[in-house]
Amino acid sequence: MARLGIGLIGVGKHGSRYARHIVQELPNLRLVALACRRFDLARQQASDFDCRAFADYRDLMAAPNVDAVIVVVPPMLHREIIETAAALRRPVLLEKPAAISLVEGRRMLHAVREAGIPVMVAQTLRYNGVVRAVLEARAQIGRLHSLRISQRFEPSRPRWIDDPTVAGGGMIMHTGVHSFDLMRLLSGLEAERVSCELSCICTAQTEDNFTALIRLSDGVTLASIAGSRATASRSGPIELAGEHGQLIADHLLNTAIVLRGTSATPLRVPPPVATVRAAVADFVSALERGAAMPIPLEEGLRAVAIAEACYRAARAGQAVAAEQI
Repeated sequence: MARLGIGLIGVGKHGSRYARHIVQELPNLRLVALACRRFDLARQQASDFDCRAFADYRDLMAAPNVDAVIVVVPPMLHREIIETAAALRRPVLLEKPAAISLVEGRRMLHAVREAGIPVMVAQTLRYNGVVRAVLEARAQIGRLHSLRISQRFEPSRPRWIDDPTVAGGGMIMHTGVHSFDLMRLLSGLEAERVSCELSCICTAQTEDNFTALIRLSDGVTLASIAGSRATASRSGPIELAGEHGQLIADHLLNTAIVLRGTSATPLRVPPPVATVRAAVADFVSALERGAAMPIPLEEGLRAVAIAEACYRAARAGQAVAAEQI
């Protein structure tokens, strides 16, 4: 089988990570093109990765040897890129957040459905070994009634993350969507009602600290989702409480236990994996098999809907209903 030709749009720090995985670790793929608005950077990267450079992503998408596209750019650009991909019938792996708003996201979804192109959102935390172990052990604690998910990191380096005209939002939009997606994955439920508080610690225009309380669609289960990018440390705790016990884990510290009474039993957790590589491999596998995308655009937009509800709740100072896709 001929290797799939991949075009990469965006070659910053995260985009370069995608490029290295494709070139060095995924032998069934070829990186044939990359695009960046800074053409000097595109040419330099293209030379390093032995592929063609483009200044305009539209020209990259139209290239005959580009079979599929990976998009790693600020989310303000997602809608126009997806609409171009739909017009050219190019499959897309799209970095999260899928969109900056549900208005934008619904336009994207309409274009994708009209064209019938496969689009996957790179909710890469789903591929984390601890997350997989917790999901596999989920039935051990019986009926779920409470979740707690938190992510804590150092301050963000890219300056655009504090510019709402480019980023579309702060910690809630760019990291919170991972936690909202995990909440849905681990509970099997949708967000129904959302309260949220946010603040700025190291940023000026976009939040880098938030806590949300979410009532889920069974009317019983409550989720506490929090995050910050203002600490000199990293952690990713996940806690699920059910009728038969608790699952307590940390996806960054690579730990997981089942707790019954005060007896803690370690879960078998696989060694850490490169989640970006795993997401790309899953995307390509679905394309080659003609299968449904493992994380379709609709899934990514459900996380965006929760993020949007957090912003509305914070502005209103009261709980709001989460919109559904």
